[in-house]
Amino acid sequence: MPKEKAHDPEFDIRFFESVLRRSPNYTNAVEILGGLYTRQGRIADGLRMDRRLVRLQPANATARYNLACSLALRKRKSDALRELRQAIVLGYRDFDWLQQDPDLEALKGLPGFQALLELLKAPS
Repeated sequence: MPKEKAHDPEFDIRFFESVLRRSPNYTNAVEILGGLYTRQGRIADGLRMDRRLVRLQPANATARYNLACSLALRKRKSDALRELRQAIVLGYRDFDWLQQDPDLEALKGLPGFQALLELLKAPS
């Protein structure tokens, strides 16, 4: 029986980069590529994709949340809190994940982050 090949995330990155060269506004590819970049430690590239997705879909709460995560990873705390607030205003509601998301570690001790948790817990 042949040995199974390990998955190559760089292959996926090259694939989705080629998709975006052909279809620059294909939002699914932008979102996937942003996640791939971030998982590979290419935080600046992930941030670039998250910003691009927010430009393409400004009312997408998940896109705003992902942008907040990328900004937090880059230690851009006030920008991250602003985008996180916007994600909540747009409908982001996963309180449990917000509390444990490792991408937001840089924000968790800030009063602004605690205020956003309270905002999310408050009844709509």
